[in-house]
Amino acid sequence: MTIEAVIFDIGNVLLEWQPERFYDAEIGETRRRALFDAVDLYGMNERLDLGEGFRDVIYETADAYPQFRAEIRMWHDRWIDLAQPVIPHSVKLLRALRARGIPVFTLTNFGAESYAYAQTQFDFLNEFDQEYVSGRMRMIKPNAQVYQMVEDQSGIAPGHLLFADDRADNIAAAGARGWQIHLFTVPQGLADTLIGHDLLTPEEAAA
Repeated sequence: MTIEAVIFDIGNVLLEWQPERFYDAEIGETRRRALFDAVDLYGMNERLDLGEGFRDVIYETADAYPQFRAEIRMWHDRWIDLAQPVIPHSVKLLRALRARGIPVFTLTNFGAESYAYAQTQFDFLNEFDQEYVSGRMRMIKPNAQVYQMVEDQSGIAPGHLLFADDRADNIAAAGARGWQIHLFTVPQGLADTLIGHDLLTPEEAAA
């Protein structure tokens, strides 16, 4: 079936997203473990992904845990350091697809404000043909309505969409709707999938 658009998740597909690694480097593993045991930082981040205010949510959480206030505020104040490095081969694949004239979308659980900030720091985030950002949509993957919105707004039938995401639950939800799917682990795996769909040549997909 012909692919009419390739859809990229961002975290751990185009940008590495490993908050524990960041905190280990900044405050040490022992302090990081204590922080993550005491504070539901991923739950806090989900509020951002659902569209709540970037600074407001993080600073509110920090104030609720004064013993970790400085560390929690890093999630906002050092956010660009938290949300990297770039995964260069994935970015190369995105750009190779665009050079071929193949539409490239993003479908990402990402705060509206933090996404806008990230676009000022990472140029490739401004290169999508369509952006489906959970913080703008006010719903997150794997909610079926998220995928429905992509289908409705793009006008592309499910079987003609190819979606790459690092989370199995997000991929399963897309697959259940009939999307073509790729569970991302390393860029070469995605490259091989794109080659297999005749979207890129091996040379175009090389690292």
